[in-house]
Amino acid sequence: MTQPYYETMYILRPDIPEEEVETHVTKYRDLVTEAGGEVLDCQMRGKRRLAYSIAKNREGIYVQLNHNGDGQQVAPLERAMRLSEDVIRYLTVKQDGPMPAPRSTTGAAGEAQEQPAGA
Repeated sequence: MTQPYYETMYILRPDIPEEEVETHVTKYRDLVTEAGGEVLDCQMRGKRRLAYSIAKNREGIYVQLNHNGDGQQVAPLERAMRLSEDVIRYLTVKQDGPMPAPRSTTGAAGEAQEQPAGA
């Protein structure tokens, strides 16, 4: 049986500089480890168009953070995101099942072939 893990997806404002994005990413990774969790994977998903306007923003910088722990690391992480003016949305989901392999930059064809094997 596999151990559950947490997946936090958050969206940063699109107008912040790239070095500030890196600062936010390291800040949230450190918050998870300080609260007793373990960071499994952190992926920058890049700037994407939002389905609807959030706080007058039509785009956002997506970041996915996968982490392990007993659940006590979620509250301080979400509190820090709620207080930050640069985070416009966040969501943490508890995942059961195997941790997905980090995606490579091979393209959509490679990902489509991997999908049926895991299902």
